[in-house]
Amino acid sequence: MAIDRWLLQQHQQGKQPCSLRFYTWSPPAISLGYHQRRYPGEWHNLIWQGQPLDIVRRPTGGRAVLHQGDLTYMIVTSNITGRILEVYQKISEFLRQGWRSLGVELYYGQGGREYAKNPNCFTTATSADLITAFGQKLIGSALFKQGNYILQHGSMRLATDSQLYSQVFNSSPPPVLELSLSTEKIVEALTIAARDYFAIELINQPLSEEEWSEIMKLIGEQ
Repeated sequence: MAIDRWLLQQHQQGKQPCSLRFYTWSPPAISLGYHQRRYPGEWHNLIWQGQPLDIVRRPTGGRAVLHQGDLTYMIVTSNITGRILEVYQKISEFLRQGWRSLGVELYYGQGGREYAKNPNCFTTATSADLITAFGQKLIGSALFKQGNYILQHGSMRLATDSQLYSQVFNSSPPPVLELSLSTEKIVEALTIAARDYFAIELINQPLSEEEWSEIMKLIGEQ
C-alpha cells in the first residue's frame, strides 16, 4: 500500500510516469477501505499459521479484502475524464481484455450501495467490479482520484483457503474459478492487454535503494 501511495505522489510531482503493478501478499493480510471504520474488532486478534494477521488501510475506498491466494493489480495514471464510474470502467477494460485472452469473459456487476452494509468486499459486486458469466465476483476494484490524478487497484480471487476465510468472515468463501493458469501467465496476459489497450510502452523497473528509503519514510509518517 505504501508503494502504491508513493507512486501516486511521484506521478503527481511529475517524477514518475504512469505505473502498473501486480503483486501478491506474504504473509496474508486484511486491507480496509480508506473510509471503512466498522469492522469486527476480533480481526486484531486473528492468528494464521502461528502469525498475527496484519490489518492495513488502503488509500482507496471499498470494503475489507482478505489477501490470501489473490493477485492485486494497481494503476497510477492521470487525465482520464468522466464521472467516477466511467473512470473505473475505462481503466478496468484492460482487465476484461486480458482475461478474455485467457478464455474468461468478464462483465460489470450490478450491485448498488448495499455493499456498505457488509465489511467484506466480495459479498457484493458493484458496477465497478468484474464478475463471470455465472455471477462469480473475480475482481473487486477501488479508486482514489485527486484532481486529474488517479490510483486504482483491486484484488483478483484466484484461490482462497476456506478455513482462513471462514475465520475472518464467519462464512464459507464464494466459489472461485477453476483455472489451470499460473500467476505468471495471468500477469503476462494482463500486462500485454494494458500495453495494447492504453497504447503505451511498459518498462519493468525495480525500485532503487533510494526509492525504498523514501517509501519507508512514508510508512513512518502514517
